[in-house]
Amino acid sequence: MFSKIATMRSTDAYWDRIEKVKIKIQRADAVLIGAGAGLSASAGFTYSGKRFEDNFPDFIAKYHFRDMYSAGFYPYKTLEEHWAYWSRYIFINRYQRAPKSVYDDLFHLVQGKDYFVLTTNVDHCFQKAGFDKNRLFYTQGDYGLWQCSKPCHDKTYDNESIVKKMVAEQKDMRVPSELVPHCPVCGAPMSMNLRADDTFVEDNGWHMAADRYQTFVNRHKDLNIVYLELGVGGNTPGIIKYPFWRMTAENPKATYVCVNNGEAACPREIAGQSVCIDGDIGEILLKM
Repeated sequence: MFSKIATMRSTDAYWDRIEKVKIKIQRADAVLIGAGAGLSASAGFTYSGKRFEDNFPDFIAKYHFRDMYSAGFYPYKTLEEHWAYWSRYIFINRYQRAPKSVYDDLFHLVQGKDYFVLTTNVDHCFQKAGFDKNRLFYTQGDYGLWQCSKPCHDKTYDNESIVKKMVAEQKDMRVPSELVPHCPVCGAPMSMNLRADDTFVEDNGWHMAADRYQTFVNRHKDLNIVYLELGVGGNTPGIIKYPFWRMTAENPKATYVCVNNGEAACPREIAGQSVCIDGDIGEILLKM
């Protein structure tokens, strides 16, 4: 569909690009934000290093894990140990606010605009920063939801109260057996509502958000819209990146903005409608 990607490193000065994006957003009829893992990483939600070491010293000592993400896939021998790890994981990544103000700064940037958020992130940082939940579509799930592991039915369950209880009551890397969650319908163990395989549950809330997203896209497809892509890598480009490129190419009034640390690029076909900024998202948002 598109020819070789152009990185646009020498088109304009760094500051000129930032100012251009700021003006484009101010003048836009709408802003569609596409957010990937790089946005949360910029906000301080890192999955290795000190943050991992501070929260999981016992698991690291026992299993020699190197990062939070890979440790989540380890086949723990008991559900009690599995949920001791995952309750901490959920607690710090879903129920604590991001260490840095990146999401708050982004909210202030689009506050008052007609905006919508499409994201592959599952940490709920947008809503914690004040974004309207009816303007959010979390395509890949939510750390704050459980589902049946089979799954026997298409429903998800809030886990906040049980997760916090697990964190408070776990001992020796195990939660009390009575806190291990099971499906209220079939009795199977519960699992995270994360798109990892074909068992992912798209519940009623997911479908309603998908409909709101599509309505937003259709309503603005011919207007002056900014497709603001933040921290989206190459793992799932078909969700945000490729649709943003296509919609920009189809609308001469549209602007594609890509802000990413080391991966700011666009196709040559839409280079004239694009602004790509290579750098830390949080630092760039502060300058807008």
